[in-house]
Amino acid sequence: MANDYFGFSFRSTARSNTTVALNNPADIAVIVVYFVVVLAVGVLAMVRTNRSTVGGFFLAGRSMVWWPIGASLFASNIGSGHFVGVAGTGAASGIAIGGFEWNALVIVILLGWLFVPIYIKSGVVTMPEYLKKRFGGQRIRIYLSVLSLLLYVFTKISADMFSGAIFINQALGWNIYIAVVALLAITALYTITGGLAAVIYTDTLQTIIMIAGSFILMGFAFQKVGGYERFHELYMQAIPSITANSSANCYTPRPDSFHLFRDPITGDLPWPGMVFGLTIIAAWYWCTDQVIVQRCLSAKNLSHVKAGCILCGYLKLLPMFLMVFPGMISRILYTDEVACVDPVECEKYCDASVGCSNIAYPKLVVDLMPDGLRGLMLSVMLASLMSSLTSIFNSSSTLFTMDIYTKIRRSATEKELMIAGRLFMLVLIGISIAWIPIVKSSQSGQLFDYIQSITSYLSPPVAAVFTLGIFCKRVNEPGAFYGLTIGLCIGLTRMIAEFVYGTGSCVDPSNCPTIICGVHYLYFAIILFVISCIIILAVSLLTKPIDEIHLYRLCWSLRNSKEERVDLDFDEWNENQESNDMEEEEPEEQRKSFFKKALDCFCGLEKKKGPKLSAEEQAAIQNKLTDTSEVPFWRNIVNANALILLCVAVFCHGFFG
Repeated sequence: MANDYFGFSFRSTARSNTTVALNNPADIAVIVVYFVVVLAVGVLAMVRTNRSTVGGFFLAGRSMVWWPIGASLFASNIGSGHFVGVAGTGAASGIAIGGFEWNALVIVILLGWLFVPIYIKSGVVTMPEYLKKRFGGQRIRIYLSVLSLLLYVFTKISADMFSGAIFINQALGWNIYIAVVALLAITALYTITGGLAAVIYTDTLQTIIMIAGSFILMGFAFQKVGGYERFHELYMQAIPSITANSSANCYTPRPDSFHLFRDPITGDLPWPGMVFGLTIIAAWYWCTDQVIVQRCLSAKNLSHVKAGCILCGYLKLLPMFLMVFPGMISRILYTDEVACVDPVECEKYCDASVGCSNIAYPKLVVDLMPDGLRGLMLSVMLASLMSSLTSIFNSSSTLFTMDIYTKIRRSATEKELMIAGRLFMLVLIGISIAWIPIVKSSQSGQLFDYIQSITSYLSPPVAAVFTLGIFCKRVNEPGAFYGLTIGLCIGLTRMIAEFVYGTGSCVDPSNCPTIICGVHYLYFAIILFVISCIIILAVSLLTKPIDEIHLYRLCWSLRNSKEERVDLDFDEWNENQESNDMEEEEPEEQRKSFFKKALDCFCGLEKKKGPKLSAEEQAAIQNKLTDTSEVPFWRNIVNANALILLCVAVFCHGFFG
């Protein structure tokens, strides 16, 4: 019977007796219609937007309005790893994992009101580009680009592909790698052809699908357990029948399962870590990560940025109810499977000896949803997977193209950059597929813990550099570089130790030395952030400061300055692109075959001649792209809504605290 459900087996024999869940016309029809609609939206966005320039492909021409931005921020954040990981952790330990989602209600306000205005005024496309303008030199920009790409592989692409492919593998009976390739083929199709505009519009559609399908499943789940009060009572009684010789605390629901804030020493998610450590990680993700910030930079003005952030904040209220609670209900309905503690039993149910909590949400989908709606929920999983992957692929391509490739090929034309960015997506996919087995074996069965712990070890130095770089103009390049480098070494020490010793489980704890692994990863994030800040400030104060002429509109205190800024390092690619574009001769364009012209049109690589702009016209366009002015009426509206969102955040934390 266990093989009928969502296990983690990659062995071909594990599927021999499995009943394919989606073998009826209703489910298949829903999935087919879903894919047709998504591809239609992507193609429509492809046709209607200008993708043949860097600004058009990577920033959607900076023409997006608030509601698709907010929906895209949410969809980019919520991947299939959330449905598997957040629901699984909720099943194992209660509602505290929802605090990871609600923390964003505060952080998105910081994003829209403090960080994005600086990014817009500085006129950057990528976050490493901002650091280059702020500090000068190439080493910080390249360092951050490479680190961001590694984090994408370790914590985002591979984890999302793994969790999403599990749904396909179990529902359709496909080999998990065939499922991955099939999903990636469709995902890459409209990402590569459509650019950021296609990604944002499809994200908006998929956000609607995710929310609708998840609400339906939540309704079925609460109906099954008899409402919220009964759910609270039954969860505390959800103890597996087979416990072997395990300690009671390994299989008994935590006494604080329905509390967000837990004991600072004995809590699995201690409240100081949730308040401070999580805020550091969230600040890195929401305020400095390319995937998120790129959506904000595509807005037509700052008011739309803020409104999009507010919409995203309200949407981030939902995962507690759409993922955490259903995951906990799954433990009630399938206690022996989801809450298994005996390694032999767990192997039988999900092919993972350390626990099966990650099958919580998939089991609900298979067992509770009727024909047709089950296909809808699979579409929800595909939507969340594809939303995350499209966002990461586009942003990763931007990082590689603008921050690495232009340093290798200083004379590259825009067309060459477009091709290089698309080809790099394929390389990234290959590396991520190779990393999937490591994701499967890491952090036991807790996928979300794996993602958050890796982030805690690598991101705090980056958060420290951006925060001090924006709000402390005395910080300079040597301070930032040594803070990043030493912080990375400290974080890698912890991360590698956990890979070597393993994280263990309640039944079989890890033997990693306490001095290395004994500190909770949220506490480790606080320590690493403080150490990085001290190093950055100390080195900066001991070295020469950066003249203000290089910092206009790059720091908060100088954000409104009107003086002309002299960049520390001129971008060599911008210097050469015009001359290279002029080398493209019109006769060569005319000699292209019909097939070549059609291919260039499909991929957004066609050569579109436009009028040559004067220096004044170019300056006017640049001023528009870096303008952060707002209409007073709409500025007051978004400010009022920000205060309301903060009040909602305080209420939610207080009610469930």
